[in-house]
This record gives sequence, structure tokens and C-alpha cells, in this order.
Amino acid sequence: MHGKEIRRLAYKQLKAIPEFRRLSRKEKKKLSQKILNDILSEYNFKSEVTTKINELTTTPDIEAMRGLMSLTDMQRLIEDTQRKIIKMPRTTLNKHLKDPELLVIDDLLDNSILTKLLAWDGYTPQQHVLFPCQLLRAELLKSLKFPELSYRRFCREQVQPLEQKANRVFIGLPLNRNQKITHGQLSTFRNHLEFGQLCNLMVYIICLLFQSKAFDHSFRIAGIDSTDLATRCNPHPLATITMPNGKKVRIYNELDADCGKRRKKRDKSEFFVGYRLHTLTAINPKTGHICPLLTLAAPANHHDSLFTAQLVAWAQAIGLDLSLVVGDDAYGVPETTEAVFHQHEVRVVTPPRPKVETPAHVSEGGHQVFAHEFCEIPMTYLGNDELGHEFTCAAEPGECHHAPLCPQCRRIPVDTGLFGQIPELVSGVNDLRDLRKHLERGNNLLKHREGLEPLKVHSLQGVSAVATFATMATLLIEIAGYRKTPQTESPQLDLPLAEAA
Repeated sequence: MHGKEIRRLAYKQLKAIPEFRRLSRKEKKKLSQKILNDILSEYNFKSEVTTKINELTTTPDIEAMRGLMSLTDMQRLIEDTQRKIIKMPRTTLNKHLKDPELLVIDDLLDNSILTKLLAWDGYTPQQHVLFPCQLLRAELLKSLKFPELSYRRFCREQVQPLEQKANRVFIGLPLNRNQKITHGQLSTFRNHLEFGQLCNLMVYIICLLFQSKAFDHSFRIAGIDSTDLATRCNPHPLATITMPNGKKVRIYNELDADCGKRRKKRDKSEFFVGYRLHTLTAINPKTGHICPLLTLAAPANHHDSLFTAQLVAWAQAIGLDLSLVVGDDAYGVPETTEAVFHQHEVRVVTPPRPKVETPAHVSEGGHQVFAHEFCEIPMTYLGNDELGHEFTCAAEPGECHHAPLCPQCRRIPVDTGLFGQIPELVSGVNDLRDLRKHLERGNNLLKHREGLEPLKVHSLQGVSAVATFATMATLLIEIAGYRKTPQTESPQLDLPLAEAA
């Protein structure tokens, strides 16, 4: 944590320097190295780091944030808007917009609601030629139809020409005069969006998803997975210091980015400079159908487990009723899973780690638990609480001759092995873990179909914005239903697992 705190202090000082981005690389290196050296010389490694996790990871404080709308609030806003505003037929829409998918999406998006969600304090429409809803529609159009284009080329070829009538109609630009949207205007729009606005936009699209019946809104199982987003900045750091424990703290030309470790790939290096996107994905356990709902971007040097509690808190803040979250080994840190269970009553299920020692008097594979070494009758699992997993004797009266001297109950602490939040002996837990294999598909859609890779923005704020737009586009495609592939239904999870949840 000390390395994260030192980087946070340096990041704060560098961000406060006006015109830092306009300095030459040589000047940036000199200034960054001086700031890191000064912090290291005065830093007390014996003191405990008390900075909040969200400040160390450069992410918003979800629980303390004001103005976040829940699904219930958003549903009420949608109903009130539909009751007050009557949609008039648009002849230009039917004449020029021939893409059936864009027609459905255009009908779903209400400009009055989008403007309300995007408006800032003091916003007056009379003073603007371009409205926030038009800029948002341009971002969505790029994710939906032109993810491979750069923003400069997208604006020049698909938005500004008057002959691109379908695109201009979807965005809301006039067809009789050459009103433009430039890549600079889109960049300013993205970088001025606050996290609360991005969150409320996602809540709006999630409401539309649940209304459309494209996904069962009664789901209670979600998955958490991360993917790397490499930036295109210079991979060589501006400044580097080595701490007493041998670990290094680095500052890059793109201040928000940092060095992270990706999964081993044959065609890519093991390390990259950029960001990591953590996604909370809704899962249908019957079909394996997935829908990415919430995305949280952070520098790439942070461990995945730091974001489990933040994503679960965010999901509950907007009104999602979760009981189980599945993830890979990185999300199975005991401190994190215990905190999520006690604070949010959500169980985190990860694969058992083979190096964790199996408790005494437990059969191979962990499917049977005995009270002591002489016990011959497997115990019955009752559930778990803050004290661990509770087991009781399953013997009938008079069946076990150890009963007079046996406590007939046992507790096993929660670990990261066979006795995780849901132990191995519970029927269906392996089927639940297998749901993780569907999560990577959601990340691939965001990166390759919706255009997050290669990354076309150069700040954490920009990454958060484009990740939100890509997620919105994914859900809108799901609602429209024109790109669906046949779903094969898998066996339903056993009832004991549902009872354990």
C-alpha cells in the first residue's frame, strides 16, 4: 500500500501543475523525478496507510456519492416523461434512417431524459447550438456502427458530410445546413462528464433492458471480470523510484496510466502500460446468457480484489438485488470476500486454491466432514455466518456410539480452498463456478465489437466515459435483438445452491 500512497501523492502534485501536458518530455521527466524523490525522502514507511481504497485506486467513492439514481427512481422518471411528453412522428426519420437496429434504438432513447441526465447546474438550452443528447448519440453511433474509426475520422467522414443523412438524423443534426460535430467537441464532452452522470446513464439503459424483457431482471447471480486496456502513450516512464522493499513506483507521460501484468499471451508481452476495466456482468444460470451492466476503469497496477466491494456497493446503490458473485482467483482474497459478505450480504464464489490446506477430518475433495478422527458418519451442513461454516451430527438416535462424548457440532473457518463462501460439498457449486467462462465473452464484445481496443482516449476520465458508452451500446444491441445468436439452455443449478444463497 505504501507504493500506491506515494504514487497518489505524486499524482496529486502533478495534476495540480497548470500546463503540465504542454511541457516537453525532458521537462516532464525532470519535474516528475524531483517530486518523487522529495516524497520518498520525507515519507514515513512505519506509519499505516489510512487513505481510502477509492483514493488509492483513483476511483470514485460510490457509497459517499450523492445524486445517484436507483432503478426505481429511473423507472418513475421514465413514466413521468412518457405521460407528459407526446412523441410526434418524424418524417425525416422514416425517410432517411433505414437501418432497423438504429430505428429501434432511436425509438428507445428519449432526448428529454438524456438531456436531464446530462445537464449540469446552470444549463440553459437557449445558449447552446449542440445539445448534450446529440453528443451522446454521436458517441453511441460510433460504438454501434463505426468502432474501428478514430474520432477524427468518424467526425470527418460519418457526421459532418450532409450526404450522411442517416447518421445525421440519428444524432439529431439538421439536413439543410452543415452543422458540425468535431472530435474536439466530443473530447470536451467526454472529459467533462462526471461519474454520477455516467452512472445515471447506465441506470437508464438498464431500465430499458429490463422493460424490454431481453434479460430476466430477477437475476441474483452476477460475475466480475477484468480486462486490460493498453494505452498508446510512450511505455517508458518519466520517473522511477525504488522503495526500501525493492518495489518501484513509476510515473508515465499519461499520468493516469500505470504498468500492469496481463495474462500470458503468445503475441503480446506480459506487461503493459494502461488501464484495467472491471466489469460487473449479469448472468442467466440457465442459458449462460450475459449482459455487462457496470464498468469501473482504474490504473493497471492495482489488484483485482480491490474492486470487488466497490462494484457490489455500486450495484446495490442502484437497486440490483445480488446474492452471489462469481469471479476468478484474483477476486478470492479472504479479507475482501469476508468484507463483501458482512457489509453487503453477497457471497463471492471463486475457484478453490490448491495450496490451501484442507482442515482436519475432512474427506478428500471436501465433500464429507466428520466431527473427529473416530467419526464414521458425515455431518450435515447448516450454513455459514461470521464465525464460519456450521456442521451438525447427522446420526440417528442410538446410531453412533460416540454420541455421549461428542459435541455433535463443528465449525470450519471460511478460507480460499474447499471451504469458501459456498463450500465444495454444496450441490451445484461447480456449475456456478463454470459460469465464469461466459464472462470473457462480454469483455471481448466491449473491446472488439464496441471498439475499446485499440484505446482511442488518453485519460482515466476518457476511458471511463468510452467504457460506459460501449456498455450502453452493448445493452442497446441486446434490446434491439438483431445480432442475437441462438442460445443453448444448460442444466439449471441445483436447489441446495439456491438455498445457500
